[in-house]
Amino acid sequence: MTLMPAAFIGHGNPMNALERNRYTEAWRALGRAVPRPRAVLVVSAHWYVHATAVTAMPRPRTIHDFFGFPPELFDVEYAAPGLPELAEQVADVVSPTWVGADLDSWGLDHGAWSVLAHAFPDADVPVAQLSINALKGPDYHLQMGAALAPLREDGVLVVGSGNVVHNLGGVSRAMPDAGFDWARRFDEAARELMLDDPAAIARLDGHRDFDLAVPTPDHFLPLLYVAGMAGATGTTAEVLVDGYAYGSLSMTSYTVGMPAPATDGNGFAAPLPDGPPPDGANI
Repeated sequence: MTLMPAAFIGHGNPMNALERNRYTEAWRALGRAVPRPRAVLVVSAHWYVHATAVTAMPRPRTIHDFFGFPPELFDVEYAAPGLPELAEQVADVVSPTWVGADLDSWGLDHGAWSVLAHAFPDADVPVAQLSINALKGPDYHLQMGAALAPLREDGVLVVGSGNVVHNLGGVSRAMPDAGFDWARRFDEAARELMLDDPAAIARLDGHRDFDLAVPTPDHFLPLLYVAGMAGATGTTAEVLVDGYAYGSLSMTSYTVGMPAPATDGNGFAAPLPDGPPPDGANI
């Protein structure tokens, strides 16, 4: 079977599911360029819990895990099938690390479906999610990514979905397509490591801007899974698309194991909704 690539997607706010802009066009280009996967395994920032688990239901539900957005976003249903046997396969490849099988509590959150709605718009590729264990430190997540690398040999596309820089308290609506100096410095440091030495990505916790760029680890940790897969196979990443939204969000995305496909998209990331402040909307 063809060796599947892996990817990290800076997903931004869930309105990107409904938008056509330079970021979503890059996600579409990725979906067209990869070999058809047997399944997609998504490590999403929005399943951040006190356990390591994989969805194992045949029909995962679409989770609308956000607030203050327009009705049309809540109407989105991404009805991709699950692949229950993938949960057992994940548990086998990361053994002796324990991984639970989630039969009914989760599904596909917006970190997964807002991206996959563009990459695989027909929702005809099976999808499972792997939770991020909030009790574990960066080395655990980097090692989990490395342990998952053999899945690529069996047709599984592993996608980390988060944002390298994600500070909702720092959002500026006056900067829809720009980043603060500290956001750019941190994003550029992450890029240098992803392109040269992905296995060293966890050392970014010593960067001068880490506390501003990563006030909570949930959106940063999916990057470590993809970096771990790259390190395990002795490869580096390529930039799929880069940029910033609202000063304090990085939209940078990476591919591993394939050249980044060309894309001609344009336009800013999706606008933020009126209503609750960004740090109350779960983006």
